[in-house]
Amino acid sequence: MGDTYLNLVNSGITKEIAKKLGLPRPSVLRRFDPSKPLVPGPVLVLGKGEAADELSQLLLRWDQDVRRHATPKEKLGAILLVLDTAGAPEDLGEATLAAGAALRDLAPGGRVLTISRPAAEALAPEAAAARQGVDGLLRSIAHELRDGATANGIVLANGVQATAPSVAAALRFLLSGKSAYVSGQFITVGSEAGVLPADWNAPLAGKVAVVTGAARGIGAAIARTLHRDGATVIVVDVPAAGEQLAKVANEISGTALQVDITRDDAAERILAHAKERYGHLDIVIHNAGITRDKLLANMDESRWGSVIAVNIASQLKMNTALLASDTFTPEGRIVSLASTSGIAGNRGQTNYAASKGGVIGMVRATAPLLAPRGGSINAVAPGFIETDMTAAIPALTRQVARRLSSLQQGGLPIDVAETIAFLASDAAAGVNGQVVRVCGQNMVGA
Repeated sequence: MGDTYLNLVNSGITKEIAKKLGLPRPSVLRRFDPSKPLVPGPVLVLGKGEAADELSQLLLRWDQDVRRHATPKEKLGAILLVLDTAGAPEDLGEATLAAGAALRDLAPGGRVLTISRPAAEALAPEAAAARQGVDGLLRSIAHELRDGATANGIVLANGVQATAPSVAAALRFLLSGKSAYVSGQFITVGSEAGVLPADWNAPLAGKVAVVTGAARGIGAAIARTLHRDGATVIVVDVPAAGEQLAKVANEISGTALQVDITRDDAAERILAHAKERYGHLDIVIHNAGITRDKLLANMDESRWGSVIAVNIASQLKMNTALLASDTFTPEGRIVSLASTSGIAGNRGQTNYAASKGGVIGMVRATAPLLAPRGGSINAVAPGFIETDMTAAIPALTRQVARRLSSLQQGGLPIDVAETIAFLASDAAAGVNGQVVRVCGQNMVGA
């Protein structure tokens, strides 16, 4: 498992050969390292109004080097394009063109971020046009960036100020190496809810989390990341994976629970385990999932039914139990694994795509049920991630899937885990009912 081509074009003589031949040269991405700075250089803040000033002050409080005007030839760690006051398309030009002039000075692994308002909430056609225009320009910038740089946006719902806790949380996540494989995406902050952590390196301190399908792959990476961020983790998987599950639990000083999540009593067993061991449950990560791929013309009831049962029906049953339980805290966080297949579809995956599309629908419908109690539910939709499952894809298909993303490579399980950890934090409470794609700006993959 792994991208041999990426390693070859970034080391030794093969790097020079690839450069001379003009071959694609995907960059090694800047991933989170607690010993490294938040961004690899100064942050250029462009735009006018209160939000631009407030976000500049926030960055200064984080000990970042902030610029309000570009200095020629100075390498920048990030460009923050604040466009929340745009009332017509003409209002986008000045700051956007200034950002464009600074793009050549963006450091490898740099970040471009926009701050805007939702087009759907605009009262005038001119404002809606400007706001939707931000969507197009941001996604286009993401396609143009090189050297592992990414571009993403934060959308502030009407009434949400730039000082809201979840704006700070989203800003920090998207600036950091934790968002390495997130590009061309928007995170909407829908409310002022949220509490900033006392320690950004331990945002889940004191929390108890459950991760299903945690014996290996993405699930194990999620468990390790939640533990790193301070949570106590209960890892769940089927009895057949018991030995590997125990290893993961021991590694993170958590507990293991062997249960098939499609069983009628699965939710009750998970809640009982959490209550007996820890007294409460704060975070549930619905990661467990299976594929049983086949063209629809060849699909049988068993392949269809098993995927629906594991990937979506089990989540629906568990969420019903969580909302009815005193063990699951009122401010609880639920994060579900969707997939880009559930958004764009994928050949031979009608069952899988239906189940993952179902996850997205479930998240959007459940969000209003959790909001009044201070809770939230969101989904993460991975694209092509380097796992045992994608390693089984034919080699040529695998290479094509990797190179089609703007970052020209597949993601890693840690990339999915980092996004989930962000959404599971109390600081992100104002993000609810959202789907964040972790796909390197691609729509291919499971």
